[in-house]
Amino acid sequence: MLEKIRSLADRYEELCFQSEQPDFYADPQKAAKRLREKNDLEPIVEAFHAYNDTLQEMEDAQELMSEPDMKEYCQQTFQKAKQRQEELYRQLQLLLLPKDPNDEKNVIVEIRGGVGGEESALFAHSLFRMYSMYAAAKGWKIELMNYSETELGGVKEADFIISGRGAYSRMKYESGVHRVQRVPETESGGRVHTSTATVAVLPEMDEVDVQIDPGDVEMQVYRASGAGGQHVNKTSSAVRLIHKPTGIVVACQEERSQQQNREKCMRMLSSKLYEIEQEKLSSQVTGMRRSQVGTGMRNERIRTYNFPQGRVTDHRVNLTLYKIDAVMDGALDEIIDALATADQAEKLKMQQG
Repeated sequence: MLEKIRSLADRYEELCFQSEQPDFYADPQKAAKRLREKNDLEPIVEAFHAYNDTLQEMEDAQELMSEPDMKEYCQQTFQKAKQRQEELYRQLQLLLLPKDPNDEKNVIVEIRGGVGGEESALFAHSLFRMYSMYAAAKGWKIELMNYSETELGGVKEADFIISGRGAYSRMKYESGVHRVQRVPETESGGRVHTSTATVAVLPEMDEVDVQIDPGDVEMQVYRASGAGGQHVNKTSSAVRLIHKPTGIVVACQEERSQQQNREKCMRMLSSKLYEIEQEKLSSQVTGMRRSQVGTGMRNERIRTYNFPQGRVTDHRVNLTLYKIDAVMDGALDEIIDALATADQAEKLKMQQG
């Protein structure tokens, strides 16, 4: 591993030298690619230098340990450096793990009410609010694609794009079935009901990333509408696309023009087709389904929100937090950090195995 890092450090030095040359930006695309590579290598090289520093500290401490008046101090210095060296070695192992090529992409999120009728739709609305607040806290932008309300303010379905650096690297852990346990507003007897909503998270793909035959896509147009007939468009600006080979249906009605809605639909369709291809490839390579801690499986319960007890439990990492109000207000980092750490540990185990 250390030999590999030395070659990466040499490459980093080479890129640093190149970036200082007058003609470096003559080809902007080539320059941008090299700068991305340099930025990706920087944390590895910094950790490697720190690792070498700790080795030097250990060596210096050992040399002075033979002197009686320095022995205790040198032993402490050696132990601290050794502990730091072990931490940095593990950090380097993690930094060398293959990166998900989609981590820096924007995401398309789909929320659907599940089991539980109107209460599941109200919970779907709560999830939409939670992700909206999380995105705002991260400085990300939300762009609605399709949003269908119920009479009581619930959400039948909500499709939206979250744009921002590293959005997919964080949001990919939210894919799956979310379960809520609470007393519905419609319940007069005070009984706790259990309902579900599903969340799907896809990396946003450009049309150029996925080849789509125009002849395979059927477009339908209709008038956009809201709950109770509100926000009804007088023109048929809403668009529905049907991908005939797969049967995938996507719709968008949030923009005023038919062209804008169609463009959003194509982005969504590209992402769905990309996901299908990735799942095929994954099953061919591994011969098994994806790890639950990765992006999760859509048909498996990943998290429970228990309002009477004020707790949120993520079942993939057995993490329970008694701060449901904060979580529903978008404080998701503690949960996502735990999932990301577990995901890294699993990948490291597979790499070493």
